[in-house]
Amino acid sequence: GPEAAKIWVMPQFTFRNTWSWGRGHQRPSLSVRKEGFDLDHPKLGTWRADFEDGTELLVTRNDTNPRLFGLPEGRGPYKDAFHAAVVEGRREALSIDGTGTKGGALRELEVPAGGSKTVQFRWCLASLRSERPFADFETVFERRRAEADAFYADVQAGVSDPDARRVQRQAFAGMIWSKQLFYYDVQEWLDGDPAQPPPPAGRGRGRNSDWRHLNNADIISMPDKWEYPWYAAWDLAFHCIPLAMIDPEFAKRQLRLLTREWYMHPNGQLPAYEWAFDDVNPPVHAWATWRVYQMDAKKTGTPDTAFLESVFHKLMLNFTWWVNRKDAEGRNIFQGGFLGLDNVGVFDRSAPLPTGGHINQADGTSWVAMYSLNLMRIALELACHNPVYEDIATKFFEHFLHIAEAMTDMAGESVGLWDEQDKFYYDVLQLPSGEKVTLRLRSMVGLIPLFAVEVLEHDLLEKLPEFRARLDWVLHNRPNLARLVSNWQDENEGRQHLLSLLRGHRMKRLLSRMLDPDEFLSDFGVRGLSKVYEEVPYVFRKDGVEVAAGYVPAESTTGLFGGNSNWRGPIWFPVNYLLVESVLRFHEYYGDEFLVEYPTRSGEYHTLKHIAHELGRRLTRIFLNNERGLRPALANHPKMSHDPHFKDHVLFYEYFHGDTGRGVGASHQTGWTGLVAALIGELGGSE
Repeated sequence: GPEAAKIWVMPQFTFRNTWSWGRGHQRPSLSVRKEGFDLDHPKLGTWRADFEDGTELLVTRNDTNPRLFGLPEGRGPYKDAFHAAVVEGRREALSIDGTGTKGGALRELEVPAGGSKTVQFRWCLASLRSERPFADFETVFERRRAEADAFYADVQAGVSDPDARRVQRQAFAGMIWSKQLFYYDVQEWLDGDPAQPPPPAGRGRGRNSDWRHLNNADIISMPDKWEYPWYAAWDLAFHCIPLAMIDPEFAKRQLRLLTREWYMHPNGQLPAYEWAFDDVNPPVHAWATWRVYQMDAKKTGTPDTAFLESVFHKLMLNFTWWVNRKDAEGRNIFQGGFLGLDNVGVFDRSAPLPTGGHINQADGTSWVAMYSLNLMRIALELACHNPVYEDIATKFFEHFLHIAEAMTDMAGESVGLWDEQDKFYYDVLQLPSGEKVTLRLRSMVGLIPLFAVEVLEHDLLEKLPEFRARLDWVLHNRPNLARLVSNWQDENEGRQHLLSLLRGHRMKRLLSRMLDPDEFLSDFGVRGLSKVYEEVPYVFRKDGVEVAAGYVPAESTTGLFGGNSNWRGPIWFPVNYLLVESVLRFHEYYGDEFLVEYPTRSGEYHTLKHIAHELGRRLTRIFLNNERGLRPALANHPKMSHDPHFKDHVLFYEYFHGDTGRGVGASHQTGWTGLVAALIGELGGSE
């Protein structure tokens, strides 16, 4: 800044309070010595913290002040003593004897105009402490910096652009930073603590009351451990893609964790998130497991089939839960509910419908179709090592075909999920009377069918004769299903076989919507809702019920669904990443001869591979410096955009403005936006 200023800096050391709840936990200790703190914990051992001369050492206890509950303060000291001492000047609030369970090392600094100050401290096991803890401080610091640079130089070997390398490395840093201990024992929370007043009587019948088995006490990747310090099932799956680029073992452990018996419900459901484990997230766990397995095998040269097999077994239970709980009429048309899209439609899909009835969801059905193909592909991989999995692969193959058939014609009914008039997928509202009403709102819901795509190599099938024989029988004896598989029996034409909810013509018609700048295609990715609703919102009217949805490119402008209708126009990374990947999968099958107009009405035709890469570049463009030296994500923040101290420090927002790419939502939520690291790696960071 332009003037000298004082600043107070206080690194703090806090033992989490586990001793006040009547569960027999021993209280650890922190005490002052001349150079710093001694820290002793019954499980973690003995540690030492050292500080430079001129540091004031403050100690208190990590216990709650009774004033919080309107009671007399008592003797203390309490956890708010640092505020009392530093802000209010009441040093008597601190520990008298210099012992406690919370310590602070206070430095008062005078920073000159345009200058800087550095605070050094060192923390280590007592057995490793040096008598001169700062003698080699700079040397150690620079050595660690060099090691990090060497590590990332290898990870980023294929990324040539310096700015793209900078963005990717910061995305990785955000993923690492958002790891934290998540501790939640549901039974203890429901029952209350022995040394505390009993919880409200209704707690035992309320939130998460049927998840008593769940006991979380692990290091987990958070969406954002500052603002969203909880895990979410589908967020976590996406986190594992960029994490696998730098730490595949951690990524594999994360994916296994949610399928362990103390996480997964006995009925097979995966826990959604802290405040409602019963909610339903899109089933992307199998997709992430397969992708991380592939990335790990490529990185190490050794496929970890034990990891793949262990997760696969549990996901078969989860798949059964989906089929049994979310297919109301047993017709392979699914009503998943919320499905993570924050109410992109006109109805709150987590609540009873004002019209009654239920919604046959284009996205819910497509997610399960994708899930079937993911599990089939994993089973085929495992069958290469153990033939017993060939039968299981056939089961998921057939299940996919039945879903594809149901999506094609809704079991022969006149109202289906595919609308031939608009050439788009829509949800269908089924009223209590049995009447079916198409919800003609063009949203991300109608693009999700693109995700259900798999390409099988002829060479793979040759290794699995029993699987191939069963498929031949199905396709010869079930012609209604055989038509859903492209070129399966035509080996002279090609050595690949496409499984998809979309044939070539229907896929082109859907892509014409997705790649239309007046609808879904933004300069920065694919919008969550068509831009056609910007001037004239979509309105649904039926039996006195009237609800509407308009294109809102950024923050929600209404209080609908608690103000959480933020998929009605913005760009979200997870679904965009799956769109890029899906278009590439279609290119694997159709090849360079198959051209699609891009953008729509431009008169220019390109391969699907080119289009996928262009979509990826639009997404990375959100973070990269443009021709004016500005990052679109920071467009509304002049200081972050222009100040040389800030402009190269990227913020990874929750989602992005559908027209400008401006960052929206939590500004430090790397979370699934960290997928930009994977896109940069795949594209090489080039425009």
